[in-house]
Amino acid sequence: MTERTEIAASRRWVVKVGSALLTDDGRGLDQSMISTLVEQLVQLRGQGCEVVLVSSGAVAAGIVRLGWTERPHLIHKLQAAAAVGQSVLVQSYETAFNRHDIATAQILLGHDDVIARDRYLNARGTLNTLLQLGVVPVVNENDTVVTEEIRFGDNDTLGALVANLIDADALILLTDQQGLYREDPRQNPAAELVQLCDVHDPRLDAMAGEGGALGRGGMVTKLRAARLAARSGTETVIASGRVDHIVASIAAGENVGTWLRTGKQPQNARKQWLASMVQIQGSVELDNGAVRVLRDSGRSLLPVGVCGVHGNFTRGDMVSCRDPNGCEIARGLVNYSAEETRRIMGSPSREIEGILGYQVDEELIHRDNLVLV
Repeated sequence: MTERTEIAASRRWVVKVGSALLTDDGRGLDQSMISTLVEQLVQLRGQGCEVVLVSSGAVAAGIVRLGWTERPHLIHKLQAAAAVGQSVLVQSYETAFNRHDIATAQILLGHDDVIARDRYLNARGTLNTLLQLGVVPVVNENDTVVTEEIRFGDNDTLGALVANLIDADALILLTDQQGLYREDPRQNPAAELVQLCDVHDPRLDAMAGEGGALGRGGMVTKLRAARLAARSGTETVIASGRVDHIVASIAAGENVGTWLRTGKQPQNARKQWLASMVQIQGSVELDNGAVRVLRDSGRSLLPVGVCGVHGNFTRGDMVSCRDPNGCEIARGLVNYSAEETRRIMGSPSREIEGILGYQVDEELIHRDNLVLV
């Protein structure tokens, strides 16, 4: 296979860059590397693609800004460094993107923002809106408030979860290595680079593990991230950020880095994930018109098509959608609580704000969060 057509066809990208690439040997952020990375992302956008950047580097930048000579061990000092460094990091990206007349947005995510379903919907909605506005979201873990017990622990995992959030076509994990090797290249300079492999191939665990290639170089977390991203059908490429024009090469479908292939259709993978992620907390009864719309048109469920509400669900819960005979036809993540749904059911979306005093979404359940059964 000389060309990765599935990667080249990607239109929504998550690009994760690690501290090893961004920090200048302990002297703070490498502004040249940041400018080079931004230029590549701008080029990708110029090809009609959407880009979300997941960036490490806040703690490292904060340590230098505070004048510390070594990385602290106390969690509160690390959080303080992150707080100082995050502003430095975001300002660097804002300045670099501004040269190309592109706006950026800072997004700080914590564990609860992805696990709690109402926050999941909020984060997903914000990221999608920013992309629609042509803004580049710059995402980092919220290191100023997390603790060791709940933190993502690495931005490879965060990149994968962001890919899940926005249904990304492709995730690029930029590192200081060429990719995943079959053997440790530090011990065997002739070690073979894995160019393509199914992301769930059990042989990868031995290659990425502590006893295998680059185990201490972060390949374990990158493999885990690739498998997380695959839940929503996202293809993952691990590659070196030090290679010239690496992003363009990946986007062109060239054989660079390691492609961990999902082998699934993105939409089907996401639907399977949604169907299994949570228990059903309640149900809504639909009129015949709404049933036809969901079954035949694949559109979102609007409040106007609901004629009954059962259960005591909250925003973000999984609810069952049933026809007038009580048969389940679909299920999905709901944008309004049971109490709110009872108040707005049967009403056009334009009347939601007048009834509730606010409007979260036009849809009761967006089609992206809905699966037919």
